[in-house]
Amino acid sequence: MDEERRNPEEIMEIIEGIDMQVEEASEDKAYEEIDQSPLEEVEEVSEYVYEEGRESKKENRPKKNRIISYIVVALIASLIGGIISPFIVLKYMEENNMLGSQNSPTFGISDVLESGEKIDAITIVAQDAMNSVVGITTRSLRQIGFFQQEVGGVGSGVIVDSNGYILTNSHVIDNGNAKNIRVLFDNGDEKEAKVLWYDALLDLAIIKVDAKNLPVAKLGDSDKLLVGEPAIAIGNPLGLEFQSTVTSGIISGLHRTINVEGNVIEDLIQTDASINQGNSGGPLLNSKGEVVGINTAKISSAEGLGFAIPINTVKPILEQVIETGTYKTVVVGITGVEVELYERRLGVDISADQGVVVLEVVQNSPAYNAGLRVGDVIAKIDDKDIENMSQLKKALYSYKQGDKAKLTIIRNGTEEILEIEFTQVR
Repeated sequence: MDEERRNPEEIMEIIEGIDMQVEEASEDKAYEEIDQSPLEEVEEVSEYVYEEGRESKKENRPKKNRIISYIVVALIASLIGGIISPFIVLKYMEENNMLGSQNSPTFGISDVLESGEKIDAITIVAQDAMNSVVGITTRSLRQIGFFQQEVGGVGSGVIVDSNGYILTNSHVIDNGNAKNIRVLFDNGDEKEAKVLWYDALLDLAIIKVDAKNLPVAKLGDSDKLLVGEPAIAIGNPLGLEFQSTVTSGIISGLHRTINVEGNVIEDLIQTDASINQGNSGGPLLNSKGEVVGINTAKISSAEGLGFAIPINTVKPILEQVIETGTYKTVVVGITGVEVELYERRLGVDISADQGVVVLEVVQNSPAYNAGLRVGDVIAKIDDKDIENMSQLKKALYSYKQGDKAKLTIIRNGTEEILEIEFTQVR
């Protein structure tokens, strides 16, 4: 037995040799190549240590090998996880249409990996949507005293069709009065635009430039918005020197009504994403990079109050303008006034709490053919409540010639349902 015993120097050499092999194997990730013969020597050493009463060394030395192995495995696992995680996240974004669109260049996985930097959803949305946002400058004539003076304006817009159709606010183009409209694209190109359609009540306008294959923004569904979800605004807050400025926040409220220079704008999206002068006409985006609204106004007396027009309001208008080059509104064929104003002016109290009182019905109009008569109160069109003529007009944007709708009316204190077919347009 004494002849088989080894001195302490030999024991340390054996153990250190095994440690070196484990370290080399961990670097090569080839554990199966470790020489097994030294492990037999470890058993001999263990017996020797035990017999000599050096139990502490027996406990510590074999554990050292195991600890090193555990550390190596942990490092490799974390390395693999770090490499795979970005692919999993970006794959999810791609499957949910968060990276790019069919008609616009995308900011994809390869760009992210080559940059070697961390990114978030706002970065991806901004990079993907930036090239579909444009700057708009205008020149208009204003009457100042006895003289006319030319004034300039600046705003934003978003490309909604690759053939040059751009959506913006009506006030950006001076409600159709602008004489010179120029569009500045993200790549530095500049083109002259013409007005195809605008409506001051909606504060929306569609203009067009002579161009092809332009990058197009993705349109979302504003009816699915929830208070609290992310919102991203892109535009030119203080003019073209700050073109394509990105701000972010959340959806703060829905179905808001504001009064801007005497124009009551209803059913707006409220956001705390910073929207300043020049942002008007630019897109409000959700976390998927879809346009859910068109930025329209900011209340200057309060911070964190920006507003946007829901994109679903303009979708049927866009469809018709792109298809025909213009938009014609269907008509009902009445003259009317809201209930409150009617009661106040005549000093009477009628049986309806709200709605539009019919004062005149045009002969052979859709209203006449539907059976609508003077004195009736229009309370609803389909499921939309009607309180005044502005709401009635805005509701008609959802219909085109030949469409039918149900009118909920109040006649002599009794609620009735009439069917109207929109056969005339203007």
